[in-house]
Amino acid sequence: MKLQVLGSGCAKCEKLAKVSKMAADELNLDYELEKVTDINEIMSFGVMLTPALVIDGKVELVGIVPSLPKMKDILSK
Repeated sequence: MKLQVLGSGCAKCEKLAKVSKMAADELNLDYELEKVTDINEIMSFGVMLTPALVIDGKVELVGIVPSLPKMKDILSK
């Protein structure tokens, strides 16, 4: 599973990366976490609001940082 956190590196972006990692670790997922900070790459996903989470190429979250239980639900789909 490829997880990409899109954002400039702001506090919310860092929190989304942390919650994503914690949830994936607790679910024992085989994953790769990448932080995407390049504005052109972020826009290539059609994202205009950060932070955003892309899972295996599909934008799943935009502009929010979910709770750990919610993130686990998202990752276990």
